[in-house]
Amino acid sequence: MKPLGRRSFLTAATALGIGAGISTHAIASAASDDETPDQAPAQNADKTAEIYQRDRDLPFIGTEETFSTPALLKLNSINEDHIAYLKEIGLADLGQRRIGDMDAGGLNVQILSAHTPSVQNVPGKKGIDLAYQLNRQLVEGPIAKYPGRFKAFATLPLQSPEAAADELERSVREDGFLGALTNGHITKKYLDHPGFEPVLARAVALDVPIYLHPGYPADEIFDIYYSTTRTQYTKDLQPYIFSGSGYGWHQEVLIQCIRMITYGVFDRFPKLKIIIGHMGEGLPFYYKRIIEDMGEPTKNSLKKPIEQYFQDNFWITTSAFPQTELLDLLLKFVSVDRVMFATDYPFADIKAQTDWFRGVDLPREDKEKIAFRNAEKLFKMKVPVK
Repeated sequence: MKPLGRRSFLTAATALGIGAGISTHAIASAASDDETPDQAPAQNADKTAEIYQRDRDLPFIGTEETFSTPALLKLNSINEDHIAYLKEIGLADLGQRRIGDMDAGGLNVQILSAHTPSVQNVPGKKGIDLAYQLNRQLVEGPIAKYPGRFKAFATLPLQSPEAAADELERSVREDGFLGALTNGHITKKYLDHPGFEPVLARAVALDVPIYLHPGYPADEIFDIYYSTTRTQYTKDLQPYIFSGSGYGWHQEVLIQCIRMITYGVFDRFPKLKIIIGHMGEGLPFYYKRIIEDMGEPTKNSLKKPIEQYFQDNFWITTSAFPQTELLDLLLKFVSVDRVMFATDYPFADIKAQTDWFRGVDLPREDKEKIAFRNAEKLFKMKVPVK
């Protein structure tokens, strides 16, 4: 692949594994006192502004907020231009720039997670050591420097499941981490594979969740589903965007969720807690279809109706999808007690998303649940008092 210029990164950022939302999802926000939603009737605009004013004091916990380090940038980048772009948007900044963006948007806490694919492609001792180093860098860096503003999901060396389980336990018990985050398939296997049971069992024993973040498909899947013979499209990185945030990432997570249900993961681990982002990764749209078509063939192989697992074992975040119509659809199928706020920073703007949610027409009690209370309950934490 030839070197990419700055303009290419700005227009095709998601193709390079740098997050979801920057080039594919519009930010819709009724953000300030004198702004109104485009093309909205005046009465709706007035109501949105009134709701925004009522809820402008909402505290927020961001549950999908990404970071990197110089070592991780080098590991997961395709060239020097890519690294320069990731630095430019602030991915590796864990200091005042990030705090300033949080303050500007009224985001009280970020739960940090390592940039995809993190260390999942690093086998053996090297992967184990790198995961430990990344976790400790957070503890000794931003978590110590800015008390209360940062929490974290553990990075795990998933190609070594027993070591990954041990690192999960160490990071939770010693460093106060809130769970772990994974990034798609691990050497062509998902978490429903029996080999990962040590990780799932340890998460249950520790009573912490696992966040399923998207990852790029295996090469064979990429070649079948997403590759193209059109050279201009390849030059413009279309196959990578298509397989990533443009579409593939979201299907990849939803497929993994259905696999975990249908292959009995939650029957073996009924108390396992799973988080998915991006307003459900397409689940609201497909929910009735999945339930109606998969209910009959799974009723004799599962202990519960398939829809019950979505209610019992999953939490969903709003990361990078500040779209009221999708939130409304999600809440038709999933309890408001299972939805949490997230921004997908730095690939999406914090203030645009907190402002959007302040203007959403929901009861104050429900908005508090989504903005911070559900996260407080799940993660056994409290929003720090300013």
